[in-house]
Amino acid sequence: MAILGLSADPVKAQASFKQKQKLNFSLLSDPTHELIEKLGAWQKKQFMGRTYNGIVRSSFLIGKTGKIEHVWPLVKAKGHPAAVLEHISQE
Repeated sequence: MAILGLSADPVKAQASFKQKQKLNFSLLSDPTHELIEKLGAWQKKQFMGRTYNGIVRSSFLIGKTGKIEHVWPLVKAKGHPAAVLEHISQE
């Protein structure tokens, strides 16, 4: 099993974030949003009355065949890892 993070941030910014947060998994950079858009995670968002396009935090479980088996859209960080582990343990 592997965990990967994906964002539109440049590799250098991701390296700083990874070090600061002490992450033990790889981060993938998609500055053109090509994969992010294909996954449906680049959407219209609103903040303080302003509408803009941005990443909607989501998680994807990709099976051994490389196909997406489960999607968690609009993820909130609190409690999410436990939900993913619970889902995996039921398979």
